[in-house]
Amino acid sequence: MELRTNRSIKLTVAQAIVRFLQAQKISRDHKTHQFFEGMWGIFGHGNVAGIGQALEENKEFPYYQARNEQGMVHAAAAFAKQNRRLKTFACTSSIGPGATNMITAAAGATINRLPVLLLPGDAFARRTKGPVLQQLEHSLQADVTVNDCFKPISKYWDRITRPEQVIESFPAAMRVLTDQSETGAVTIALPQDIQSFAYDYPEWLFEETVYQIYRQVPHEEQLNNVLRLIRSSKKPLIIAGGGVIYSEAEDALKALASKCSIPVAETQAGKGTLDWDHPFNMGAIGATGTSSANQLANDADLVIVIGSRLSDFTTGSGTLFENPKAKFISINCNAFDSYKFRSLPLQGDAKACIEKLTESLGSLGYQTDYEYANRCHNLKLEWENHRQAIVTQKSVNSLTQGEIIGIVNQVLEKDDTILGAAGSLPGDLHKLINVRAKMQYHMEYGYSCMGYEIAGGLGAKLAKSQGDVFVMVGDGSYLMMHTELLTAIQENQKLIVLMLNNGKFACIDKLSRACGSKGFGNEFRLRNPSDQQLSGDFLNIDYVKNAESLGAKTYAVNSDMELQNALQSAKKSPHTSVIVVSVDSEITVPGFNSKWEVAVAETSSMDSVVKARKLYEQDFLS
Repeated sequence: MELRTNRSIKLTVAQAIVRFLQAQKISRDHKTHQFFEGMWGIFGHGNVAGIGQALEENKEFPYYQARNEQGMVHAAAAFAKQNRRLKTFACTSSIGPGATNMITAAAGATINRLPVLLLPGDAFARRTKGPVLQQLEHSLQADVTVNDCFKPISKYWDRITRPEQVIESFPAAMRVLTDQSETGAVTIALPQDIQSFAYDYPEWLFEETVYQIYRQVPHEEQLNNVLRLIRSSKKPLIIAGGGVIYSEAEDALKALASKCSIPVAETQAGKGTLDWDHPFNMGAIGATGTSSANQLANDADLVIVIGSRLSDFTTGSGTLFENPKAKFISINCNAFDSYKFRSLPLQGDAKACIEKLTESLGSLGYQTDYEYANRCHNLKLEWENHRQAIVTQKSVNSLTQGEIIGIVNQVLEKDDTILGAAGSLPGDLHKLINVRAKMQYHMEYGYSCMGYEIAGGLGAKLAKSQGDVFVMVGDGSYLMMHTELLTAIQENQKLIVLMLNNGKFACIDKLSRACGSKGFGNEFRLRNPSDQQLSGDFLNIDYVKNAESLGAKTYAVNSDMELQNALQSAKKSPHTSVIVVSVDSEITVPGFNSKWEVAVAETSSMDSVVKARKLYEQDFLS
């Protein structure tokens, strides 16, 4: 029961937090909506009688029950990504392992610049009952708990040790969560006793608060410097990153590319900025890039980077841009990212910057010449021939990964989304999926986190009002975290999961062999008593029965016709489906004019490693 005194409301800390979160809204381009969709949580000591009680009492703020704390943060991050960072979830956990389970996914959220609010339970603030169950004790610093582990991966971190601290801490957290240049995981640790303390909170704390996202226009002097550099270029290339999508700048980019005849290559986070058949969409760039994009990158005299943090996969570990006269422009709302690769910065909102460039370059009459535009056209046709050969390549006993992606692409409809994360699938999807609509491609590749796929698929599905989510996951990632399938079924959120079964960590097996080793430790085999190695028979895992046990509709697939039929059936079904596909991991998708640096042992008794080291030194150390 609320006790009101002098325009204040007596609430527990937990009750005040839930009510505060309810009142937070965000607005961009005159569109306003709730920022928090609700709260994910798994209860234990440290949050069951605090945040748990507050959620139970407050019927208007939705609660979602997860199976794993890491999974619920993945779901929250995926939801934020699919909503272009304009919505998210809060996540509550118990003390100890419940809290630390969130760390992996929290790191992913920060690396991918996605807003997620984490509310881990913590040990008693008053300490008289410690050490409590699951509490870390530090002999030199008594206030350290496992929640201090969140500090390096959080964009804002705090611990509430007095009830009134909520009044300052949570608005500060909102500032970071809604800041398009600084957003990521935000952690506020909540000691279990403090969650239960009551305080007379001012009513204004729970009034509707709207955080305005303003489109930062570039500084005129910066813009003029950038225009001079573009006008002097003959072979420019745009790299479109996730910032283009988060800014809703796809149409603006299309206008710039079309008007000025500038080719566009896409990062993992930026894939889908242009429809695949746009004449100046050169496809994926970098270590997982297409032949068309990477050849243009090799020759470019100007690289215009929009909304990308330029990871090693995008730049081919710095080897992709071979023109010694190449210059860089980086358009980004984050100053830290805008100066990377010795770039001339253009700081501001991606959409606002692109529109300014299009307007200015149009008035100046800038356009690349016919010869360059024609080369782009020919390279695009050449790549489409490569792609067609890959997606139609057959295997004797099962399907190839390229063939599977080609079949899925044919089934994918305008409102559908395809989602993945770790292993070789993101690279192959980056190259081979032809995106036809906005927000159709959803890949977690900043952290390349195994286990993101199914939980992320659930988060993406929660963000969609129409269309299916196709989750593509290898057997290694599936084994790490498949139990959020049950959560999807519990929430009546349909997923179509394609689980590719090859009996190994196939991507790293291939990488191991490329580094001169023999795939050590990557195949799923029994231990062999004769050599005490994992060299026995392959493990016999029945993935179909596993998924069935959680309530999914299942299919076992070994041929292209079986896959097509399973996909059509799954599309028609209202229920979550898992399609287990046998894959020939020996037939892989090749790279195109790309490199990625992985250090090889400098000395070894294995001849194959010595040979691989020489190649490594030639590529990266010479």
